Amino acid sequence: MRQRHRSFRLLGSLLLVAMGVSVTGAAPAQAASPSPLDRVVPAPASATASGSPYRITRDTHIRVDDSRESRRIGEYLATVLRPSTGYRLPVTAHGGGGIQLRLTKGPYGAEGYRLDSGSKGVTITAAQPAGLFHGVQTLRQLLPAAVEKDSVQPGPWLVAGATIKDTPRYGWRGAMLDVSRHFFTVDQVKRYVDQLAAYKINKLHLHLSDDQGWRIAIDSWPRLAAYGGSTQVGGGPGGHYTKADYKEIVRYASSRYLEVVPEIDMPGHTNAALASYAELNCDGVAPPLYTGTDVGFSSLCVGKDITYDFVDDVIRELAALTPGKYLHIGGDEAHSTSHEDYVKFMDRVQPLVAKYGKTVVGWHQLTGATPAKGAIAQYWGLDDTSAQEKAQVAKAAQNGTGIVLSPADRIYLDMKYTADTPLGLDWAGLVEVKRSYDWDPGNYLPGAPASAIWGVEAPLWTETITKSADIEYMAFPRLAGVAELGWSPASTHDWEAYKVRLAAQGPRWEALGISYYRSPQVPWPTA
Repeated sequence: MRQRHRSFRLLGSLLLVAMGVSVTGAAPAQAASPSPLDRVVPAPASATASGSPYRITRDTHIRVDDSRESRRIGEYLATVLRPSTGYRLPVTAHGGGGIQLRLTKGPYGAEGYRLDSGSKGVTITAAQPAGLFHGVQTLRQLLPAAVEKDSVQPGPWLVAGATIKDTPRYGWRGAMLDVSRHFFTVDQVKRYVDQLAAYKINKLHLHLSDDQGWRIAIDSWPRLAAYGGSTQVGGGPGGHYTKADYKEIVRYASSRYLEVVPEIDMPGHTNAALASYAELNCDGVAPPLYTGTDVGFSSLCVGKDITYDFVDDVIRELAALTPGKYLHIGGDEAHSTSHEDYVKFMDRVQPLVAKYGKTVVGWHQLTGATPAKGAIAQYWGLDDTSAQEKAQVAKAAQNGTGIVLSPADRIYLDMKYTADTPLGLDWAGLVEVKRSYDWDPGNYLPGAPASAIWGVEAPLWTETITKSADIEYMAFPRLAGVAELGWSPASTHDWEAYKVRLAAQGPRWEALGISYYRSPQVPWPTA
């Protein structure tokens, strides 16, 4: 039975919106009840129930202002709503009422928005297009889960009367996809982008090179992709992105307000490059291609000048393809590189990133060298990583290095949920849904100033991941929790409340055809 009444505390506002009770207290027929405000993920900064719901009908228009961005977001919303409602939902710059998307000056920041809903319509207001887009994602969750289906559904399509004011806690809310160990096509990456965007993720980190495969075409070193990209873990055919492919991923991600952060891992994790060009090896001998899963055995030759010609060319070509601010140079698990050589390498490579107009991002081992001014270190340690290693990262943070948190035993999406999980690994431990959500990025790293924490990112390494259904099973439901940790105020982070909101996402994922893990920790709907 659906509950007739539920109170939900969100930033001190008591929201008396229940699945069978209207905001005025009258109990309409169950089929005509709007979705509750307290089911939105990530939790909004402020949400207050007010007035009667709005009903989307065949007469509803999506009204936009004169900006190209507003119209594009309006067309996106119409594309989401038309298949399930069966309505035309014309996008127009004329008239009032219906669903209105407005860009205007206001206290919304780069990604915030305000959503006002009542009997006469829904208005989403933002200062920037990204905020308008994020407001549209919230509107989707205020509609029944069936709105996500690709065939006409019976409705009705009610939006609860409400005022929502929302801005993100952190500016970096990322997800990393490893396309090196197993290759994923442009369409598979686009599918994941759409899933990320629904939860207000704004960074797509692509791990484009590793021992098992080089996945981006570099004109000045063509064998990297043609030969180095010809295989993958287990010996499959591999693959790579042409420059046109990569540009299409970047374009598509941008249309969903995700910034692509490309990664070329170095000086370790480089066997695919070393196999492609013998001169990158200190002994001048190319190793065979690698299809296993061990790490730490490869290294570019730090002492050769050609190594830096190679790195310069790769960074130059990749930077030219990437409109975003960041370029990730890896730097992890360089076990075959001495500490002295590692420092020398990073001292020479980081300026090359700046030379081509990008900001350095590296795994947190970068803090063992001297991070460039403005660099970002991505922390992937564990709760029980040594105090010395954590202190090294915290010291860099104190000196101005930004920190993105990706603790492996919290939000590595390739970690098994339980010992019986058919996919994934367990070297960082078993990571059930509660564990992935129940921590605070603001106080996770001792000694790191709160101002140095740029946000969170959920990596998905693909040793065992071979298809989109595998990505989805390992990402959902944990990805939604990472998104909430990055977006929502710390005051909203409460597992008992969150797991109820998370449960409401299950029917939505089913409507979207997303394969997800039905964790026993979450009270999923039974029907």
